[in-house]
Amino acid sequence: MIRSVVPEDKEPYIAMTEAFYRSDAVLHSIPQAHIQRTFETILNGSPYAQGYIAEHEGKTAGYVLLAMTYSNEAGGLVLWIEEIYIVPEFRGLGLGGELFAFIESMAKSSYARIRLESEPDNLRALALYQRMGYADLSYRQLYKDL
Repeated sequence: MIRSVVPEDKEPYIAMTEAFYRSDAVLHSIPQAHIQRTFETILNGSPYAQGYIAEHEGKTAGYVLLAMTYSNEAGGLVLWIEEIYIVPEFRGLGLGGELFAFIESMAKSSYARIRLESEPDNLRALALYQRMGYADLSYRQLYKDL
């Protein structure tokens, strides 16, 4: 089952996010304050931070964090998969595929594109994304913290 994040999810959401940022899926960790702020932003109903929890047999098994932007290149709204994480004990059960199916179903009516980033050495994830039809944009990402 996939459902929206609710206030009672705070502890498991924070634990999963911390585990995500300790994993090989990302380049570095982030401050605890960022995780707290994101959780509050999700609960406040911002379209720029949407959170969903994956459950398996009544247990919290993973989460996805989505964000929205507009792209002239894509010709409309773009849904960003900011983070997707499955708790290790629930991996291999198809929950990642369920999350992607949920995201794509939700996005079809309002978004022109779904976009995600992957750490370049995360070959297993890259292979999965390509099997699901995601293509490499070959852009180099730059940023500036404010």
